[in-house]
Amino acid sequence: MYLIDTHTHVYDHQFSLDRNEAMQRALDAGVGMMLLPNVDASTIEPMLELHEQYPDCTRVMMGLQPEEVKEDYKEVLSMMEKELGEASPASRVPQSRVQYVGVGEVGLDFYWDTTYEKQQLDAFETQLDWAKQLHLPLSIHCRNAFDKMVKIIEHKQDGGLSGIMHCFTGTEEEAKVYLELGFHLGLGGVTTYKNCGLKEYLPNLPLERIVLETDAPYLAPVPCRGKRNEPAFLVHTAQRIAEIFQISLEELASVTTANVESLFPISLRA
Repeated sequence: MYLIDTHTHVYDHQFSLDRNEAMQRALDAGVGMMLLPNVDASTIEPMLELHEQYPDCTRVMMGLQPEEVKEDYKEVLSMMEKELGEASPASRVPQSRVQYVGVGEVGLDFYWDTTYEKQQLDAFETQLDWAKQLHLPLSIHCRNAFDKMVKIIEHKQDGGLSGIMHCFTGTEEEAKVYLELGFHLGLGGVTTYKNCGLKEYLPNLPLERIVLETDAPYLAPVPCRGKRNEPAFLVHTAQRIAEIFQISLEELASVTTANVESLFPISLRA
């Protein structure tokens, strides 16, 4: 069995005491590849260090997470754009430290605060343009912003945008809107929660547009809920989704892995 965790922050400080052990637990559990989305300027170095330590089972993305958009967002984006452009699969710069396989984590989040709403909207549009220019998929975060996000994506989508709606927990109607816009749905630990309504309509959606994620260290699945999440726990989410689709875990792993590999521009296997 080979699973891909499409969204994990295992470089986060919460893994500072047992990061290597967490990585080994993931590999032992069958999680053969972990995609690492960036958060802000401070997370770039620890993310790259982890990738350099585990080049065969990690890939990295570059982006500014919406909750981290502040007054200086344009300066941060300028730095990230330079880093991304020099190290994307399309780059011809041989000195590049790493290749970025996607633009993420990007998006809109108005759950706690709307102070920087205008800046978030501008940063999101800017990063969508990066993805189009570099032919890279996106990892998109959306919370309390569905209507605004869809309006922007509809305006920008000319066939050049693709990617994953990270941590999707919306309605069936919202899921279908994202699918029609050309995106995959990233399902994580919330899918295993008793009060998650997604399981009621999930069989109505195409399995070929579903990918798996943990969002570690956040949102651990049942039976690990309340603990720090980690990539090894992806197996629990995969098992639950397989049950919902009434297929084997092995089939679910095979299909979702193929889904991820079809999205990204370079090999996700060593």
